Amino acid sequence: MQLSELTAITSVDGRYHSKTKQFGHIFSEYGLIKNRLLVELKWLVHLSQTDGIDEVNQLAQKDIDWVMSIYDNFTPNEAQKVKDIEATTNHDVKAIEYYIKEQLSTHSELCKISEFVHFACTSEDINNLSYALMLKEARDTVFVPTIQGIITQLADMAMDYADIPMMAKTHGQPASPTTMGKEMANVVFRLKYQLNQLSHITLFGKLNGAVGNFNAHYSAYPDLDWPKISADFISELGLTFHPFTTQIEPHDFVAELCHNMIRLNTIQLDLARDVWAYISNGYFTQKTVAGEIGSSTMPHKVNPIDFENAEGNLGLSNATLNHLAEKLPVSRWQRDLTDSTVLRALGSAFGHCAIAWASLTKGLGKLAINESMLLKDLDNNWELLAEPIQTVMRRYGIENPYEKLKELTRGQKVDQQQMQSFIQTLDIPADAKARLMDMTPANYLGNAKDQAKRF
Repeated sequence: MQLSELTAITSVDGRYHSKTKQFGHIFSEYGLIKNRLLVELKWLVHLSQTDGIDEVNQLAQKDIDWVMSIYDNFTPNEAQKVKDIEATTNHDVKAIEYYIKEQLSTHSELCKISEFVHFACTSEDINNLSYALMLKEARDTVFVPTIQGIITQLADMAMDYADIPMMAKTHGQPASPTTMGKEMANVVFRLKYQLNQLSHITLFGKLNGAVGNFNAHYSAYPDLDWPKISADFISELGLTFHPFTTQIEPHDFVAELCHNMIRLNTIQLDLARDVWAYISNGYFTQKTVAGEIGSSTMPHKVNPIDFENAEGNLGLSNATLNHLAEKLPVSRWQRDLTDSTVLRALGSAFGHCAIAWASLTKGLGKLAINESMLLKDLDNNWELLAEPIQTVMRRYGIENPYEKLKELTRGQKVDQQQMQSFIQTLDIPADAKARLMDMTPANYLGNAKDQAKRF
């Protein structure tokens, strides 16, 4: 069968392809091959510009442009040619080398330097830089902008709902009031902090040969400063030179990125579950979409499916990201190949992120606040004022304030009249008593409104 959204094995490339296609040119086999091609071609150009490598004349700009046009014109059809070569070599990186040499063979001058393609490199020199470039592009063009979009959406909600009081629940029980905007602001701060960390993770790379000692490099050109040559090249790629490696770059930064993404996902999962519960409580209603069906048998239902989809895919993503973070920094002695197959799952992990982000964004956009339900809940729980009343009693030296309020309120409903009658019995200054008499569950908010508006 031809691969399509109907025949794909995973939902990432099947059912949810419209939400994950933004990663197609990055984490696909084509994306990996193209990044390998980029590293190989740039390394060839870099060697030509390195003093002391006289066998490779410094390329004129027109020749550099010709070399880089191999990358610029690299299409999936060209990638198939690489795969055809791999069918013979049974080695994916060597297939890239042979492909480049075939391209150079058509140029009367550049064909003379074809043996400097993949010069002194092990496959991992090319692979680690390719994956680092893939992660850099994904982070800068997809991860950061998308999460920033969710942050902006939540910050807008924090402002819109800043003044809307809500009964909080701790341990699932009625607790001191807050505002819906303040609860959104909590999430905004958490996401902003983690996104800042994600933006500043150092992306390392190495190009130092079979076991990290530049053995082959020095065998050919013993007088050159190969660590500097390598560091300069890696810097040109927008990455950071890793000075101590075995055959592989140790992938610690990949684990760091995965762990950071897990934290970002977990915060969003926490949000999705809370909003789901708010919808269940009637604090939010969901705007209906013409033609959509909530339940196959109950026509009245508008299910919170977007938040459920987000939660499920965030969980799947985190499970894969956690394995990547635990596995990738571990390699037997100087090299084993277990990382090679695992790294190919990066696209799956981030694909489930993309599905979740799209669902969460859609779900948040469909919410409508139900202020009447929020106020009704507050008005039904005057016992919430037990906290401020006993705190004021403490200030003015009334004995056993907690115990007296506990006797009045614990495990039972107290209405406005009962609470205010109790306040009237207190031997406290008149202004303090007046403040307590004016207090309601809906205005006992501390500085929640101000906190919500900080964003």
